[in-house]
Parts: sequence; structure tokens; C-alpha cells
Amino acid sequence: MAADQPELVAEKGQILSNELESNSTSSPGEYYDDLPDPDAGKSDEERARLDKALVWKIDMWLVPWLSLLYLLSFLDRTNIGNAKTARLEAGIGMVGRDYNNALTIFFISYAGAEPVTNILLKRYSPRVFFTTIIIAWGVIMTVMGCVQNQAGLLACRWFLGLTEAGLFPGVNYYLSCWYKRQELGFRAALFFSAAALAGSFGGLLAAAIIQMEGVGGYEGWRWIFILEGLMTVFVGLFCWKMVFNFPDTASFLTPDERLRAQRRLRADNQTRAEEEKISRKYVFQAIKDWKTWVYALQYMGCLCPLYSFSLFLPTILQGMGYAGTRLQLMSVPPYAVAASMTVFVGWFADRTRYRGYSNMVVSLMGCVGFALLLGSHNPKVQYAGTFLGAAGIYPTVPNTLTWASNNVEGSLKRGVMVGIVVGWGNMNGVVSSNIYMAPEKPRYWTGHGTVLAYMFVCLFGGTVITHVMLRRENHLRKTGKRDYLVEGKSEQEIRDLGDVRPDFIYVT
Repeated sequence: MAADQPELVAEKGQILSNELESNSTSSPGEYYDDLPDPDAGKSDEERARLDKALVWKIDMWLVPWLSLLYLLSFLDRTNIGNAKTARLEAGIGMVGRDYNNALTIFFISYAGAEPVTNILLKRYSPRVFFTTIIIAWGVIMTVMGCVQNQAGLLACRWFLGLTEAGLFPGVNYYLSCWYKRQELGFRAALFFSAAALAGSFGGLLAAAIIQMEGVGGYEGWRWIFILEGLMTVFVGLFCWKMVFNFPDTASFLTPDERLRAQRRLRADNQTRAEEEKISRKYVFQAIKDWKTWVYALQYMGCLCPLYSFSLFLPTILQGMGYAGTRLQLMSVPPYAVAASMTVFVGWFADRTRYRGYSNMVVSLMGCVGFALLLGSHNPKVQYAGTFLGAAGIYPTVPNTLTWASNNVEGSLKRGVMVGIVVGWGNMNGVVSSNIYMAPEKPRYWTGHGTVLAYMFVCLFGGTVITHVMLRRENHLRKTGKRDYLVEGKSEQEIRDLGDVRPDFIYVT
């Protein structure tokens, strides 16, 4: 990783130093003027111990709860795959491409709403925003269990996409307002591992729920939607108490801990979320930033495979000859492996800051998995391919978004960028919804081939492009070729440059 570059000098002779530990720069002393130091007079060892205790306390409050929310979110958007194998299509008279259309309409509203959700989160606060959308999508999911025809299912899927759109980009933005850049990846990986766990849990839950066939006059697939929707509503009722807007408002922290939390973020050159006012300039900054679009390219390569796998794994397993409860249970192990791999890659990338290299290796693993699915007719080989495919898809999602968040300074610009990247990536859910076609059963040439192409061209190729461009820019900054950007500027003007500042060193 980068060595120290302590010789970038602003107009007033002020040295802005790059810290190796945070891969960023130290803030000028004035940045702390309004925040008393609760640890004045303490040794470095005491400060480190208090900092570690603070991070652990934040972890214990945020990560389990946010992971639960995402588990429910992913469960509710993908349980239609389990319902399909439990005779959803026959239950409401679906024919032809009706099932694919039900998948597609979700992603149109979901992806369309995502770029603006972080602006709404900032406007109405995380507590109000998260509580509202969670209860709303839980109600919609419950109602989905009562639909009688294709039109009703399409309406529910549309509104489900609209209400779920804000959770994933919102939580990634929200986490970046609590953690330093080198801490974010592991927490984002823990959070996103809930998506893989949702696959495992969803299979087990569906296997149990479909045994309720006929209870209350409802088919088993209806009970999948109803019970999982009610579970989401129940959890959503507690969201108001569990979500605090930002570290300065967190009542689970002591006053001294709130000060420490704010000071440590400023030391990492993270602009205070409460300082930034909603403005169109942040939208334009994100749109004009080349990093937005290379990360969007990568994220295409993450999400088309992700949704193809999560929506069609039961269908793929059905093509291998599995059926009924055994089919649901056979979907569990690949997701368990994916969850473990996601957490490991998050931990590894935080420790080494090798986010680009991590994406490259893992994406190639996924390519091998889908090559096995595409090239073999042996069910055992194909099933092995699902493990490699899952392990090669899931870790890249939090790693890519963390990489993007690491390389943007300013909470609102970061929020807009994440929204654009996630929204663009989720548009490819429309592709995922339409590439696994019943006439191609059991080999699904179009589906497996498309996923393989996305992973190699967009994910692997996009990662290589991003890595090379970031390394080049870091070299220019470390050799002083970007110093002209701060000439003649005041301290505040330099700070306002955000990640354009020559002392901001990118994570590669």
C-alpha cells in the first residue's frame, strides 16, 4: 500500500500529511475546535483502548440490527423463487412469461427509485426513513399472499421494489457516517452476508411453510408471502428505537463516546454529515466524477449474477432433478458458503486494502462456477458450480460498494454516488429476470452464458480498469503533479475539494 507522502503544502505553508493507517490525511487542528477532546492527557495506549471499545460498542448496536433488516429485505424480494416451485404459477393462472414479468417489474421501480433515496434519507433522517420503508414493504409483502391474478401480483411487486429501494444504498451510506474508511468493508460484508443467509434461511423457511398447504383455505405459496411479510412488519415496529440518525445523536453512547466517534471520523477526513446541506451540487459532483461510472460498470457485473442466482437457484436445482422439500433444502449449502466467503473477503480487504485484487480473484472464481454450470450436464458437477458461483458473486457486492465509499469524501456526494451505482446495477435485475427461460431447461444456456459474460467483462474487467486508473492517480498525487489544485486556496476551500484534494490517497 501507499507510503507516507508528507510534503503537500497549502498556500499558508500548512503541511497536510497523509496517514498510512487511515490511508487518508490528517485534518487541520481547527477541524476539532468545536469538539472538546474527552481524552486530553491520556496516553496513546489509553486512547487506543478507548477507541477499540467504542468501535465494538457501535458494532454491537448497528451491525446485527442492520443485517436483520437486509436479511428480511432480500428474503422478501427473492421468496417468489421459492413460491414458484410451490405452485405459484398454477395458483393464479400464470402462463408464458408471466413469471419473468413479475420479476422484471420489481427491478424497474427498485432501480428507478434508488438514486434519490439517499437524498430522502438525509432530508427526513435515517430513523424516519428506515422505519417507514420497512413497515411499508412488510405490509405489501403480506398483501401479496392474497393476490388472485397476475395484475395483483405485478402491482405488489412494483410497490415492493419502490419501498425496498432505499434500504441497501441507505445502509451503505449510513455505515460510512459511523466508521473510518478502513473499517467499513468488514462491516458492510457482515451486513451483506445477510443476503446469502436469506437464501439459506429462505430455503429452510419455505420448506417448513409449504407444509401449511390448505391451512385457512390458502395454498402453501401464499403462506410464504403472508408469514414473511408479517415478520417484516413486526421487526419494523422496533426500528424507531433501534436506529439513531448519526453518532452525535446516539443515546446508546455516552457523551464522551459521542465526541470520540465524531473526532475519529474527522481524523479520517470525513465531512460531518450534519454540516452538509442538501444541494444539487453534490448530484453534479457525483455525476461528473469518473469513479461513479467505473464503479457502476463493476456493479453491473455484481448484480446481474446476484439476482440471477438468487431468483433462479430453485429453478436451476429443479433442472438438476431435485423437487419438493429436498429442492428447498439443497439451496441452503451454497448460500452458507457464500455468506462465509463474504465475511472473509470483507475482513481481508479491510486488513490489506486490496479491494481491487479481492474483486479480481473472487470474480474469476465465480466465472469458473458458471462455466461448470454452462459446460457440464452432470448434476453433481453443476451443483459444485453453484457453490463456486455463489462464493464468486456475493463477496463482490459489499466489497465494490465499500471501495466506492472509501474513495469519495463528503457524506452527500458519497450518498449520491452510492445511489447512482446501486441504481444502475439494479437495472440489470431486468436482465436477470429474463435470461432463464423454461424452454432451455435443464441447461439454461442463455442464463448461464449471460451471467458468465457479466462477471468476466463487467466485474473482472471493470475492476482491472478501476484499479489501474486509481493507481495512476495516486502516483500523480504522490509525485506532486496535483499540487497545483490547492495553490492560492484557503483551508476551507481546500477542504471543500473533497477527494479531489491532492493529499487524498485512493484505496486501490
